[in-house]
Amino acid sequence: MTVARPTTSPQSIDTGDPPVPPGAPGESPVYPPAGYAWYVVALLTLAFVCSFIDRQILNLLVGPIQRDLGIGDKQMSLLMGASFAVFYTLFGIPLGRLADTSSRCWLVVLGIAFWSLMTAACGLARNFWQLALARIGVGIGEASLSPAAYSLIADYFPPERRSTALGVYGMGIYIGSGLALVLGGLVIRFASAQESFVLPLVGAVRSWQVVFFVVGLPGLLVALLLLTIREPLRQGVTEKSAVPLGEVWAYMCGNRGTFTCLYLGLALAALNGYAAASWIPEFFIRRHGWTAGDTGLVVGLIVGLAGTAGIVAGGRLADWLRLRGQSDANLRVSLLGVVAWLPFGMLASLVPAGAWAAALLAPAFFFSSMPFGLAPAAIQQLMPNTMRAQASAIYLFVINLIGLGLGPTLVAVLTEDVFGDTNALHLSLLVVGVTAHVSAALLLWRGLKHFRRSLEYLHAWSKGRE
Repeated sequence: MTVARPTTSPQSIDTGDPPVPPGAPGESPVYPPAGYAWYVVALLTLAFVCSFIDRQILNLLVGPIQRDLGIGDKQMSLLMGASFAVFYTLFGIPLGRLADTSSRCWLVVLGIAFWSLMTAACGLARNFWQLALARIGVGIGEASLSPAAYSLIADYFPPERRSTALGVYGMGIYIGSGLALVLGGLVIRFASAQESFVLPLVGAVRSWQVVFFVVGLPGLLVALLLLTIREPLRQGVTEKSAVPLGEVWAYMCGNRGTFTCLYLGLALAALNGYAAASWIPEFFIRRHGWTAGDTGLVVGLIVGLAGTAGIVAGGRLADWLRLRGQSDANLRVSLLGVVAWLPFGMLASLVPAGAWAAALLAPAFFFSSMPFGLAPAAIQQLMPNTMRAQASAIYLFVINLIGLGLGPTLVAVLTEDVFGDTNALHLSLLVVGVTAHVSAALLLWRGLKHFRRSLEYLHAWSKGRE
């Protein structure tokens, strides 16, 4: 599809959202009451928290899983990354299409119920392949959440509050990752006095297997809570028919400069984020001699508090800048976060004391978290409503295939095959982090010049549909 790029007024560029309402052309969109909209965000954020607890809990259990299953760092990295990421990304696009064409609320409810059961199934694994299959199930279930959630939030909030709302939803990444470590640390402390347990219907299990039951099964209660969410009116929809994926792809190809820089830039930032999330707990255990319980509590609090603060601050700053005429604020603040990570992330890997490393991780997580609420907001800003969930699914496909699929494994390959020393984990984290963030910064900086032209493209496309 080719759309001519017209000359538009500054106002149409700054808003970033076409004046296409859910009804007759020319009417102003009507959004649900703010109180209920924030209630929906709270429940979706809770679901996102659960997804990251279930996704990341494995990272604190590296030692006991390797011992009991007889696997090395590279096989462990496949469990943390590729076994989850490949199927998460493959199922994300068709589930994103479902979110554009059917009930987003039911999609989220069924998805969280499925991935919660599959997390609990990880606790039944007796070998590498059984655990890998359960992790694949977790990935398939979690693929249902974010495309639908991004689309729902965009229909509950007007453009001037959307980055903040999506930033609050994005808090789930860091609250969930932090809680996975904190809860895992507490359970490990509790179970450390006993190597195995006998559970009803299950039989004898190791202490690390109990952790998966503890964090997985409560997700079923969250799925019941999500039944209280109402499907909102789709803002800006003037057609009843579903938009084919080919049309979404053609629209994005018409804005290839923007989406290439945005998606690949964020994928590289995510590569370091997932590499760090996967191996930082083990980094403290190997380099600084911390116990798994202490590591979970300290690192979990840092990830949860600093990451949450960063993603909310990024959303608030972007909304503030957009109100002052910076239509590309989502991309500008993402670039700020990627660059500001560098001094803190580099030093955290190199300092000799664990306490100093932990202190430096706080600002590192604060800045690195900023882009991950802003990128979804930018997609909602750049895409027509009927394409938003599918565009979000493509975004998640790219960042998870590259970030989660490669990040943990690159660190393991560097540690085992390049440095040849399991105690060189800090050097592997340093190389991956610096390379990823410098490359991401260059891509996001280049994407700035394309961003405003893509907003003009959206305005022209919307006018053509009125």
